[in-house]
Amino acid sequence: MDPSYRALVGGLAPLQNLTPPALDALLADATWQRLEEGEEVFGQGEPALYFYMLVQGRAKVVQTTPEGQQVVLVIVGPGEFFGLAAGIGRTTYPGTATAVMPGAALSWPSAIWERLVSIHPDIARDAMLTMGRRLQEMQARLREMSTERVERRIAHAILRLVRQSGRKVDAGVMIEFPISRQDIAEMTGTTLHTVSRTLSAWEQSGILVGVRRRIIVRDAHALVRIAGD
Repeated sequence: MDPSYRALVGGLAPLQNLTPPALDALLADATWQRLEEGEEVFGQGEPALYFYMLVQGRAKVVQTTPEGQQVVLVIVGPGEFFGLAAGIGRTTYPGTATAVMPGAALSWPSAIWERLVSIHPDIARDAMLTMGRRLQEMQARLREMSTERVERRIAHAILRLVRQSGRKVDAGVMIEFPISRQDIAEMTGTTLHTVSRTLSAWEQSGILVGVRRRIIVRDAHALVRIAGD
């Protein structure tokens, strides 16, 4: 692996406490994969032969229901594991992972998961914490879809994205990766028409603005009020 990539990987949260020999041993089993925007990493229902860590960029994991509805399960950021079917006793992937912007990932054979977590308990702990956070988020989203009106659900979704990847810019806080209105509809259990109508109204009132497939939140306090937080 190129030394510059090795330094980048070693700086990611789950790996930054590894000694150089331990990091080298871990990377010896890994495959480096460049990702283009829109590239599928793995597909729902496919054998879970590998697990992954995102190094650069962003990815989303989408599940298609038996009725054909698509649900965005999670947005993956740098330093996060995904495709960890082996960690939860599955043999197939529960969703389809796709890069939403150019980036890179590391992959390891699922067969080495047990060995990896026994040698590196800190990595196992980080992976379990990540899965725990995602489970809590899914529970919150299910509760919102069951009890809250659509406008509040959309506000919650955008605020979560701001917390995960917001960056201050002159106009406000920008979500740092491309996010479509269809993505937001799939996160909130509503329709593209409803999301488009809601976001257009918020743009007119100055709460947010869409620029080059990015969302910039201009008035976070207004969004928080809508969410009821």
